[in-house]
Amino acid sequence: MANNEDKEAVKRQHAKGKLTARERINMLLDKNTFVELNELVELKSNNYNLQEKKKAGDGVITGYGKINNRPVCIYAQDFTFMGGSMGEMHNLKIASIMEHALKTGCPIIGLFDSGGARIQEGIHGLDTGGIIFKNNTLASGVIPQISVILGPCAGIAVYSPALTDFVFMTKKISYMFITGPDVIKSITGETIDFDGLGGSLAHNEKSGVADFIAENEKECFDMIKLLLSYLPQNNLENPVLIGTNDNPERLNNKLKNLIPKDSKKTYDVKDVIEEVVDKNTFFEIHQLYAQNAVIGLARLNNNVVGIVANQPKILAGCLDINSSNKIARFVRFCDSFNIPLINLVDVTGYLPGVEQEHNGIIKHGAKVLYAYSEATVPKISLVMRKAYGGAYIAMVSKDMGFDKVIAWPDTEIAVMGADQAINIIHRKELKGKNAEKIRKEKVKSYKEKFLNPYEAATHGKVDIITNPKNTRKTLISCLEMLMNKREKRPSKKHGNIPL
Repeated sequence: MANNEDKEAVKRQHAKGKLTARERINMLLDKNTFVELNELVELKSNNYNLQEKKKAGDGVITGYGKINNRPVCIYAQDFTFMGGSMGEMHNLKIASIMEHALKTGCPIIGLFDSGGARIQEGIHGLDTGGIIFKNNTLASGVIPQISVILGPCAGIAVYSPALTDFVFMTKKISYMFITGPDVIKSITGETIDFDGLGGSLAHNEKSGVADFIAENEKECFDMIKLLLSYLPQNNLENPVLIGTNDNPERLNNKLKNLIPKDSKKTYDVKDVIEEVVDKNTFFEIHQLYAQNAVIGLARLNNNVVGIVANQPKILAGCLDINSSNKIARFVRFCDSFNIPLINLVDVTGYLPGVEQEHNGIIKHGAKVLYAYSEATVPKISLVMRKAYGGAYIAMVSKDMGFDKVIAWPDTEIAVMGADQAINIIHRKELKGKNAEKIRKEKVKSYKEKFLNPYEAATHGKVDIITNPKNTRKTLISCLEMLMNKREKRPSKKHGNIPL
């Protein structure tokens, strides 16, 4: 296939600001490590004079190689051949390399650049597409699966990325949609361009289909390499330890200035994450989507951890439909690949509102409960300012399965905030004379009785109350104690998560 490239088609690919499939593989993999498989496979169909167009490889390059000396399997669709369309043999090649990755227990990376199903081949392309989807599902939770959108990804081509763990997109060249702008206009009358419909920003910010957005292909590949450095080869291994040269005894004196004591004032929780974890190791995932929650991978005393944090500067850090989906999916990924979870909690609860209720906040919010309850990796929760109501249960509660709960001395842990609670408990008294005076007295009393971590600690619901400056040391101590944790679950085929 290397000697079989259409030079004019390659020129057109470059004119669009895109690399060819082979150039992409060479840029992503370690030099001289790629071994191509099924190089001479050709399409079989005789429909529409396809035999006159056939070329070795059938529009996709498959094989294996290394990234930073770690084995990976890879496939790259070749848009220069029939628009990277997915025909029978094209799909079978992809399915074959996926099966090889599953057997050998190494990550698989798909580089997508396809207009979708090869219409001329009829249902054969559709059926073999089904094998890809089945293999995606079989590989889920067994080996890391990464999809990289580097051109159009349309029709049946989009479903495989949606079944994988991470989706990367690149500005100006990446598009994902089931039906294009022309079809949408003819059916619904809506007018939209390719970028607005399925561009990198649309899927990173609005739909949540994509996890990462890059400026160009080189930056995209650098991000993939960085992501892989946090991941194990498969579900039977642990992530690789990498020395960060950050002192495990380092104090977090900056925290007292980063976080306002007034629980109604905002701050950027990413500053807290950066202060607590090993320096320069936080790698954020889903950065532009559901920004009231922050998720990502980091290192804590050289160990890989999954970070889940509420973001007070967006929607007061509350949980809504989108952030619930974001958190639940990330928690399940970390649990699949033996990555301990650390929650940094500052949450008022689930977002109220008619729109949230009618769109299923009950069901989507329950995904967070399900994901954490199901997870058997070490789970540590740090309450920084407040944890109220159902969100407290989801992200903190020991009775739901968190191994260690840590709180700062000024933390508020309760069903709800003092003002709201007093409005409900003492609603009759607040209608009479001296209502404001009564309110202040009741609020003060409520805060003293409930809005502190000591009440929870006396009942064994908080394990450690620590000064903020000792946060890093405390988290490291808890993590090291839990690294050999073992926990059994009932034998079953699988659970039924509220999708």
